[in-house]
Amino acid sequence: MREAPSVEEAHRLYGSDLTILGVAWSGDDRTYADFIDEGGLTFPQIDDTIGAVYDQFGIPYQPAAVLLQPDGTVTTIRQAIDIATISELVTT
Repeated sequence: MREAPSVEEAHRLYGSDLTILGVAWSGDDRTYADFIDEGGLTFPQIDDTIGAVYDQFGIPYQPAAVLLQPDGTVTTIRQAIDIATISELVTT
């Protein structure tokens, strides 16, 4: 949950220029719902219980983030991400 508030803040700040998807990897429906409710998350969430999205981007664990640029550039961060890091990535 460490990074969820920063990601939510980024969604609110950059929502018109940045699409954020939360990707749930493990747990059950109740766990997902509780995580979303506890964090007050308003950005879309997808269930990746089978791990296809994580495999596609070489993510072996959470927390992690992947930034996909319109030009096809992929930046992978394998740690919790804060709003300063997100802002830097979005504005560069």
